[in-house]
Amino acid sequence: MRELDELEDTVPFERERVPGEALYPGDLGQLPLEARRLLVQLLSGPSLDGRRHGRLWPAMLRYQESIRSRLADLFLELVLDVDDQIAFVRQADTGEIEASILLRRTRLTFLDSALLLYLRQLLADADLRGERAVVSTPEMEEQLRLYEQNLNTDHAGFEKRIHNAIDKAKKNSLLGTIRGSDDRYEISPTLKLLFSAEQIAALTRSYSDARTNPSPATDELQEDE
Repeated sequence: MRELDELEDTVPFERERVPGEALYPGDLGQLPLEARRLLVQLLSGPSLDGRRHGRLWPAMLRYQESIRSRLADLFLELVLDVDDQIAFVRQADTGEIEASILLRRTRLTFLDSALLLYLRQLLADADLRGERAVVSTPEMEEQLRLYEQNLNTDHAGFEKRIHNAIDKAKKNSLLGTIRGSDDRYEISPTLKLLFSAEQIAALTRSYSDARTNPSPATDELQEDE
């Protein structure tokens, strides 16, 4: 997945483009300026969050059909949850058509996947209570240490893998910082959309077994980057 480029926080919107009017010399584009910025944000990723990207979210609602059309030209599809104000881009399922792959795919290690499953469960529990999903660094570390006995006998190496998994979740904006707190994070609603229910069910069974059986697979999920 790609690092966020929060364009709306650094560049103010100019007036909307008049149809047929070029925004710069040689411009042949048809989208208005704010829709173009929205498209760039989606392609640079990893996601668009209405709470963090308050100036782009209205453009998401206004131009979503145009954005879907532009993405489809690239064999991509828009994943959008209006209620949670989350949107991101992934490769389209083109069936038997051989399509070029624009988005890179990244493998998640066993601990990366275990952490995402844990965070997703916390997110679901918080939704039922109508609360924000919040987790601390010690809580994540404790959860991942449940797998240490059957994954690794090198304690120092295992601790490093735990920290790498948490850092990856932060980098991909699945964990957002909370103002005034050094080790507590808000879990992004994006997690509800990233993986199918079938993937989650299969992995939950696999990871439950991993707590009692040694040597589970290290590469479990794939994400579009």
